[in-house]
Amino acid sequence: MRARYRIPLKTAVGLTAFGAACVGYAAGVEARSFRLRRVSVPVLPPGMHPLRVLQVSDIHMVCGQRKKQRWLRELAALRPDFVINTGDNLSDTEGVPEVLDALGPLMEYPGAYVFGSNDYYGPKPRNPAKYLREKASGRHGLNGNAPAVGAIHNPWEELRDAFDAAGWVGLTNTRGRLKLDGGQEIALTGLDDPHIKRDRYGEVAGGPEEDADFSLAVVHAPYLRVLDAFTADRYPLILAGHTHGGQLCVPFYGALVTNCDLDTERVKGLSTHRAGGHESYLHVSAGCGTNRYTPVRFACPPEATLLTLHPRES
Repeated sequence: MRARYRIPLKTAVGLTAFGAACVGYAAGVEARSFRLRRVSVPVLPPGMHPLRVLQVSDIHMVCGQRKKQRWLRELAALRPDFVINTGDNLSDTEGVPEVLDALGPLMEYPGAYVFGSNDYYGPKPRNPAKYLREKASGRHGLNGNAPAVGAIHNPWEELRDAFDAAGWVGLTNTRGRLKLDGGQEIALTGLDDPHIKRDRYGEVAGGPEEDADFSLAVVHAPYLRVLDAFTADRYPLILAGHTHGGQLCVPFYGALVTNCDLDTERVKGLSTHRAGGHESYLHVSAGCGTNRYTPVRFACPPEATLLTLHPRES
């Protein structure tokens, strides 16, 4: 007769309680434990004065998230030289006013933005195991999967109009410039979201602008085809978001998925990327929000990043 092995009742109860505690912590504590990451990047031309860049990403605002709104407003006290918003501001069709309220003080500074898929489309409930299956198959977003059916459309135009009215530069498959208070002129090249195949690199190809003091590249989702193109064109720095830092990570191990074809070792923070015989710095923000249907983070607290750019060695 085949032996049957059963988990003792006390063990089962203990595992259930532990799992419930982890979920409670991930949703009730860590998802609201906002952090500021500070990063130093040696990318400026020799002799140029250091610049402080605040990157905010993946806010995924849901109406009523007051603590997140307060924390975002308080970031203005950092007095950055300029702000880069790398997209996915919304997770609620009614969330635009609260996003604008939260970012209002930051919109007093020079800034630029790109949009992500969640700015355009509302989220749907999704089995988290699908992220693991997509990683195994190499299929992410619309890059290999069937187009979304019955998607909810977010009022992204309202966000765009408010950002533009504040003087922030939209970088949807285009180039733009920021004139800083110190007199420096920053050239930016941006792409629409590669996760839903809206990127058009051919429209912005050509590399940094030589008459600017500094050039950088901006995109929401750090897909390899985009990183390769920016790096081959010799951009010294690429800013991206989208990954949520893995969102549900394993302590002492790290992220299991990136929700794109970027490797998990570079799922968040500063790293480098090589392509076409050149090397760029890449900074991926873990973001400060979550999809409204998976409002949890584990071993990956929500964040914004203050990057201090300083001169590279000559």
